[in-house]
Amino acid sequence: MSLKSRRKTDAESADDAAIRLLARREHSRGELRSKLTERGLEQAAVEVALDRLESRGLLSDARFTESFVRHRVGQGHGPTRIRADLRQRGVADSLVQAVLDEAEADWEALARDVRIRRFGPALPADYREHSKQMRFLQYRGFPTDIIRRVMTDEDKT
Repeated sequence: MSLKSRRKTDAESADDAAIRLLARREHSRGELRSKLTERGLEQAAVEVALDRLESRGLLSDARFTESFVRHRVGQGHGPTRIRADLRQRGVADSLVQAVLDEAEADWEALARDVRIRRFGPALPADYREHSKQMRFLQYRGFPTDIIRRVMTDEDKT
């Protein structure tokens, strides 16, 4: 067998690399596409490999999105941040919205819990601290209406 015939094709290399990446954690199709093309694999071979993985059930944007949302909610992130992070990973907005709608998350209770864990149960007395806590919750991805309620409802802790 000659050396040329033993060399992997780009499609085989893309399959192998994608499977190795998926063995570590779930990835979105967009993430895998980026990682494989960064390795110098041909775009056509990457798309064929991704299609094959999807047809075998090894790659699923829906499964990735559900897992990602569950993990980020557990970390105390709000829907705005989660949506932006998933958009950056190439997940369709319609899928993100569907998964966020189905998520059993009480965003207001989560925001309140995140604020208390970070700053303690007492609401801030001065404007500077109030602004600091609001910016923190915005960074975590909570909508403004939820932040306002969390920052004014002292008795719901």
